[in-house]
Amino acid sequence: MVAVSALAQIHSNSDYTATGLSKLMNNDYQGAIRDFNQAITINPNDVAGYCGRGLVKGALKDYQGAIGDYTKAIFINSNQAEAYYFRGGAKSALKDYQGAIEDYSKAIVINPNYAEAYCKRGYIKEKLEDFQGAKTDCTQAIEINPNFAEAYCIRGVAKYMLSDNQGAIVDCNKSIDINPKLAEAFFNRGYAKGKLNDYQGAIRDYEQAIVINPNYAEAYFNRGCIKGTLKDYHGAIEDYSKAIAANQKFAEAYNLRGQTKLLLRDKQGACNDLHKAGELGYSKAYDLIRQHCK
Repeated sequence: MVAVSALAQIHSNSDYTATGLSKLMNNDYQGAIRDFNQAITINPNDVAGYCGRGLVKGALKDYQGAIGDYTKAIFINSNQAEAYYFRGGAKSALKDYQGAIEDYSKAIVINPNYAEAYCKRGYIKEKLEDFQGAKTDCTQAIEINPNFAEAYCIRGVAKYMLSDNQGAIVDCNKSIDINPKLAEAFFNRGYAKGKLNDYQGAIRDYEQAIVINPNYAEAYFNRGCIKGTLKDYHGAIEDYSKAIAANQKFAEAYNLRGQTKLLLRDKQGACNDLHKAGELGYSKAYDLIRQHCK
């Protein structure tokens, strides 16, 4: 867990901070909060105590509470790179991507060798469709840490979004070599292979991603898309159904399952799926509903 490793870098004289960290690592969140609270009570300037409590709050999805703790830590010590890094993660979870970039950038100013901060900033830039910026940040992370599997994985995404599918595959290969359990690397390599019309290779990669993470909705969905391209419509429907089972709000999966059912002349099933896609916010489904579901 990168965050726990980063927390361990923050100096603290409190035994409660150490036991809180141990409990956090074992997912004993309530026990961890009690210990971090005690550390802060004993020393109201315990930066590690605030950061640790913020990590627990983040794990419990109380991101605003986590931001409050990280901000307090920064107020106590404005040169604590890890506090900015943690706060960037909480802001990212709240989709405050510009705020996250600002915090990761501050962490990098304090520690120019902070590979994880470059990687996270690259990930956010990718979400904002700044693919060249994402590629540059991940390259910097890799220069600092040549064995940074996640950085290769994210750079691979940036490359295929920049139409460098072969380069994306090279990066995903490297990511997998470093960490064969990184499902996202197989997923991203599968996507790049699909773009190069290597459909069987793409299917194999999506299958491996699913072996690692059986609830990987996007991997089922993309595999379904490939099967649809290969006119394996029953196989595509099966995969869209698995994607929906993993994420019941997956509007695009309902939409494509509905379209595929139309190809198999299951009009009622298709219309049910298209209506569900529309209800979930996929507005393009209504065009098909008007055309086929009268």
